[in-house]
Amino acid sequence: MEPSNNMTFFVLLGLTQNPEEQKVLFVIFLFLYTLTMVGNLLIVVTVIVSRNLDSPMYFFLAGLSLIDVLYSSSISPKLISDLFFGKHTISFKFCMTQLFTEHFFGGSEIFLLVVMAYDRYVAICKPLYYLVIMKHRVCVILLVVSLVGGFLHSIVQLSTIYRLPFCGPNVIDHFACDMFPLLELACTDTYVIGLLVVANGGMICTIVFMVLLISYGFILHSLKNVSQEGRWKALSTCGSHITVVVFFFVPCMFINVRPAKTFSIDKKLTVFYAVITPMLNPLIYTLRNSEMINAMKKLWRRIVIPHSKSV
Repeated sequence: MEPSNNMTFFVLLGLTQNPEEQKVLFVIFLFLYTLTMVGNLLIVVTVIVSRNLDSPMYFFLAGLSLIDVLYSSSISPKLISDLFFGKHTISFKFCMTQLFTEHFFGGSEIFLLVVMAYDRYVAICKPLYYLVIMKHRVCVILLVVSLVGGFLHSIVQLSTIYRLPFCGPNVIDHFACDMFPLLELACTDTYVIGLLVVANGGMICTIVFMVLLISYGFILHSLKNVSQEGRWKALSTCGSHITVVVFFFVPCMFINVRPAKTFSIDKKLTVFYAVITPMLNPLIYTLRNSEMINAMKKLWRRIVIPHSKSV
């Protein structure tokens, strides 16, 4: 599949054109990206090495953390580099690659959040059958299905934009390549394509969000038959899941469920769900989870104490 244009690069306007503000934002986003990498990779390593975190819930949490690492890495490094060097150009091929990866991992996270809601439903509503239903093989299949769903979503998005003719202005009023800013630069009528883009992204965000709300509604309703200790533990876990769902889906729906054009608030919302949310997820899932905190403490002792003895 070859693009039907001679456009070789785009110019990204970024978050600001002020050099002083760019320096400040460079420090801020570098710090946030570092926290995102450290926090999410720490969760992945902790789940892998800790024997007491071998339940399906932690398997999916490690998968979510890994997807957050890849999702944030599809946008943040380019943004940080542009802020540091003041160079805001991006080649056509790299632009398409960034578009594909951000929708691939973003879509995968959407489907994985559904899987995580199903996992909590089985654990709370059918506890006696939990380990029978959520076997390791089933968990792996569900994770793969989430990735396949994200891949198909990304392929649809990319196929609608890749062959569009770009022959005029090449300035994108954004800090990353995304669907609506690119549609505005196409040298053809993109009304129908815009509807397809909105139907694809918007429908996924809206339907999945409603399914998640209904699922957690059933889960919370079923807690009336659970002991007080079990109810508190379930509420703590579900509260973390619901917080992540709201943080991710509210900006997602605003971006996708609307006419296919850009708004001034789009950059701020993209920063929130592509930079802030992946950084917050480790905090949300660990601060209220004593098992995870204890496992991290044990991991820290295993790393630090032997090293201190050798010194």
